[in-house]
Amino acid sequence: MRVDKFLWCVRYYKTRSIATEACRKGQVKIASETVKPSREVYPSDEIEIRKNQIDYKIQVLDIPESRVGAKLVNIYINDITPKENLEKLDLLKYSKDYYRKKGVGRPTKKDRRELDDWFDPENKND
Repeated sequence: MRVDKFLWCVRYYKTRSIATEACRKGQVKIASETVKPSREVYPSDEIEIRKNQIDYKIQVLDIPESRVGAKLVNIYINDITPKENLEKLDLLKYSKDYYRKKGVGRPTKKDRRELDDWFDPENKND
C-alpha cells in the first residue's frame, strides 16, 4: 500500500490529499529517508511523521484493506513516539492559552458581533 494511503487509512491525516502533500513537503520519512507519496509500506516499517510541530513515530504492524475506525487503528500501527515529543504538545497548548485567555482584553470581531446581537436582537443584519 502507498504511504499516503496508509497514513490516511490509519487516521493520521483527515484526507488523502493532505497526506500526499505532507509526503511531498518532506514531513514523512521511512528509515530516516524522505519518501514520495507512492512509496510502498510494508509491515515492520517505521514511519516518522512531522505534524503540528510534533515528530510522531509509528511502526507498521499490518496493512489495512481500507480506512479503519478509530478503535481499530491499534491493530495496524504501534505508536512509538518518544514521551518528550508528546510533552511538547502539552507545552504548545499552554503557550497558546497564555497569549489571550477567553474574556480578557479587547473583543474580537466575532465577540463584538455576539455582543451586538445580545444587546439588540431585533437589529440583526442578515
